[in-house]
Amino acid sequence: MTENSGQPERSRAVFSQDDFELIRTAVAHYLQQLEDRQEATKYSNLYHRLGRIS
Repeated sequence: MTENSGQPERSRAVFSQDDFELIRTAVAHYLQQLEDRQEATKYSNLYHRLGRIS
């Protein structure tokens, strides 16, 4: 908490908007390597969630 306002400090963003696009590209590339493995669904869902952020 800050002493002046009595409010907790707002946390800083860890990733920039550009970072999300880079991560999304990396996930897309990895998805091509996974092909039909069971974990591909999890990465596909992550890819789509990242698309909603940027």
